[in-house]
Amino acid sequence: MMMLPISLTIAAGAALLNIWLAMRVSRARRQEEVWVGDGGNERVIRRMRAHSNFIENTALVLILLVLVELGLGSSIWLWSAGAFYLVGRILHAIGMDGMMWGRMAGAIITMLTQLGLAITALTAVYTTPTGIVATEVQETEVVAPN
Repeated sequence: MMMLPISLTIAAGAALLNIWLAMRVSRARRQEEVWVGDGGNERVIRRMRAHSNFIENTALVLILLVLVELGLGSSIWLWSAGAFYLVGRILHAIGMDGMMWGRMAGAIITMLTQLGLAITALTAVYTTPTGIVATEVQETEVVAPN
């Protein structure tokens, strides 16, 4: 069985972060008495957008993380990229509540993480030497038993 410790750990962290973001939306809805949608309430809209933005970006980051880990193996750089991404998403969510520098920092961290993973993936594909293997096909004759 192949184990991908970085991808699994970051995916688990992302799942926990997703639950936290969903709970923040629910709490804001309760406090603002908005039972369906956003009700035009800015606080609820901001919490919903923080949650949605997380979902919009996380799938791609996790896919890249898994593929890079499969292709290149575990590394401290990959651990750092995954952890950095999660911290960025927390900053973004807090920033959506008014701490604007957190929102900007989170957005920049998200983009830098995606860019770094994308460049790493492309570099791995196009700089890794691959050997061309030629296979010779031989005809065989089936002989029936006597």
